[in-house]
Amino acid sequence: MRLFVFGLGYAARAVAQAAGAPLLATTRDGRDGTIRFDDEAAVRTGVAASTHVLSSAPPDDAGDPVLLRYRDVLAGKWLGYLSSTGVYGDTAGAWVDERAPADRGRRGPRNAADAEWLAAGARVFRLPGIYGPARSPLERVAGGQAHRTGIAGQVFSRVHVADLASGVVAGFAAPAGAYNLADDAPAPQDDVVEYAARLLGLPPPDIVPLEALSPAARGFHAENRRVANGKAKRVLGWRLRFPDYRAGLRALNATTSPIAASTAPATASGVQR
Repeated sequence: MRLFVFGLGYAARAVAQAAGAPLLATTRDGRDGTIRFDDEAAVRTGVAASTHVLSSAPPDDAGDPVLLRYRDVLAGKWLGYLSSTGVYGDTAGAWVDERAPADRGRRGPRNAADAEWLAAGARVFRLPGIYGPARSPLERVAGGQAHRTGIAGQVFSRVHVADLASGVVAGFAAPAGAYNLADDAPAPQDDVVEYAARLLGLPPPDIVPLEALSPAARGFHAENRRVANGKAKRVLGWRLRFPDYRAGLRALNATTSPIAASTAPATASGVQR
């Protein structure tokens, strides 16, 4: 097995480590020994020498960059794509699985890319909020970057990056199709932030009203859904190490000090693919 990764970000790097296979990968700028995405000769040579191709490159308004530029060299490879459960859109808190329409999200390019990769014969892994080492509510709470919204009845799904990686690796032997990789316990974001604060022995962060948040954050909070993971468990044989955010955050807190957490990088939402 030889793995080629388009877009070696946080989640894709965890997959590569879990796979333990010879790796070639792209980034935009070719940092850390990767190939520049636009170095067409090197990319084509690398893909040709690989057996498995995983893409985490996000689409833009023009479409999916990998399929637009390199579709012709993907034939005959195992294909995987890291998508988003955002393709399901808002379900008013109801459970959603892979049988649901996947064209309801806020981001049209993501919906289109998800469908294109499925049509290309990929295993499309639909991901909720991702957290893990150096990228979790622990860092945001310790660094004073977290807040609560006070919104009642709103839930989100999430997944620990180690479980995400094991799900994708399990997909190496699975048929093409869509798979939700989410934990067992969708929960309000406020509950997660408050639990992180308790683990760190800190007071819960302030409530920030929705209208005071950025447009992107308001869009995130406009959706409310519970993501079902039964297909991944049944077809992939996927087993979660961290079935809920409490287990995941306890494990992270056991290996991350509040001082280290307060200086670690974090995105505004606390998740990153």
